[in-house]
Order: sequence, then structure tokens, then C-alpha cells
Amino acid sequence: MFEIVKREDLADDIVLLDVKAPRIAKHCLPGQFVIVVEKNNAERIPLTICDYNREEGTITLVIQVVGRGSLGLSKLKKGDYLEHVVGPLGQPSELVNLEPEEKENLNVLFVAGGLGAAPVFPQVKYCKENGIDCDVIIGARTKDLIILEDDMKKYANNVYICTDDGSYGFNGMVTDLTEDLITNQGKEYNQAVVIGPMIMMKFEAQKTKEHNIPTIVSMNPIMVDGTGMCGACRVIVGDEIKFACVDGPEFDGHAIDFDNAMRRQTLYKTEEGRKMLELEEGDTHHGNCGVC
Repeated sequence: MFEIVKREDLADDIVLLDVKAPRIAKHCLPGQFVIVVEKNNAERIPLTICDYNREEGTITLVIQVVGRGSLGLSKLKKGDYLEHVVGPLGQPSELVNLEPEEKENLNVLFVAGGLGAAPVFPQVKYCKENGIDCDVIIGARTKDLIILEDDMKKYANNVYICTDDGSYGFNGMVTDLTEDLITNQGKEYNQAVVIGPMIMMKFEAQKTKEHNIPTIVSMNPIMVDGTGMCGACRVIVGDEIKFACVDGPEFDGHAIDFDNAMRRQTLYKTEEGRKMLELEEGDTHHGNCGVC
């Protein structure tokens, strides 16, 4: 059992939970995720670790209500318990694996779309703690859906907000703001990290490619099982087949076949679609468990 020691409502249908999980907090790194089960026989939900406190033995999770399982998690309060929390899973952010000399001249642009601010945050915090310069763009449809802005400002050099409807910050898409920062404001970046809805990551990766900025994207939005067995998060990266949950969730954003990933995401929603994917992909449909 894993106790919830803090609950905070970040926006409509978006909830932050601090969970007591000492072993996970001790070993997790930015970019990794956990599998959460609210109670016995409930849905297994993969959630990226938004933050962690090794001294207090807690991890921070951000949940957006999109279905029955996430609705149950969103109703939990301080003092309640989660039945199971398994992790840390997945590979850490590529930033963690850089050599000290590689970090010295790095200037990172983080682009967070909607709930993508949650997995972006631990990486921004890591940059501050390791002397890496970074700016952050947080984008959402409207002002009320912007999350973690104040938290980002504690660690980033600059935080830029944009909304599709112009209700807060820059009026436009994250791609428009990226272009404005580089072309009109003279910003220079040699690394980008983009996390958010699939369609946003696709077009932001196209934008950074125009400016020759190496780009990492996180494919955590398409994970289901979290162990490589269900085939939901199969992606094509260059000429290789990868699985977000065991090989990622981060990959080269300029090598991802986003159109294939989005098609698979649509097909996977129905049993008929899943059978079609199994037929098309054969032995490459599953990633096994990533270990055996």
C-alpha cells in the first residue's frame, strides 16, 4: 500500500498527488515512469514521475481524467492509499547520461503541451541542478489548462506561455512561439525536448528540424501496458522498431514516424483494430517484457 501524502487540484480534471514510495524515490531519474493501480482489479495506468524527493521518500504524479481508471485516481485524497505502484520503469532522459563536458555548452528548449508539463518538469529541475541553461514553453488550449508554471519558473532561465485562444501569454501554437523566439528574439538552442500530444510533437519536431536543433520527444502518451507485452506503444524510429515503455519513452523526434504512430493509436482503441495490427506486424507486434 502506498499512502497519498498530498493532493492538489492543478486545473479542471487535472490532479497532483504526492505518494509515499521510498524505494522508487531513491532510484528514479527524470524521464522514467511508474505503473499505478488504485485498488485490486483496477486498471493499470502508466504515469510519468513528475518529481521526487529522496529524503522524504515521495514521488509526484499528475493525473488527467480521460477514462474510468484515471477518474478513480483523481478522487483520491490525502491519507488514502494506492494498492500498487511499480517502478521506476523506462529509460531515463538522455540529459542524465551526458558527460559533464557535454552539459557545459548545452542550451535546451523544453516545449510542454498540456499535461506534457508534468514529465518536462523533472528534466528542467535536473538542468538547474546540473548547470544546464534552459528555457521552457508551456502551451495549452486556454489559460485554465496551464499547469506547473510557477514550479518551472524556479528552475528555468525563462518560461514562456502560449495559448491557442490567446487568453494568456503568446497567442498561438507552440510552433509559432518557437519560431518567434528563434527568428525575432534571437534565441539560440542546441537541444530541444518536446513532450505533449502526438500531433503537437509532430509539428514541433518539424519546426526544430527547420532550425537544425536536435530534438527529443517522449512517447509516453501512447503507453498502455508498460512492459512491452501489449504492442500499443510500438514505434518506428528511423529504420528500427522500438517500444516506448521498454526502449524509451524518449526518442529522436526527427526520426520518429509520427503518422504511423498516430494511425496505430487510432486502431488500437478497438479489438478489431488490435487484431489488424497483430496481423500486419507479425512477430514485431510485441516487445515481450524487455528482459526475457
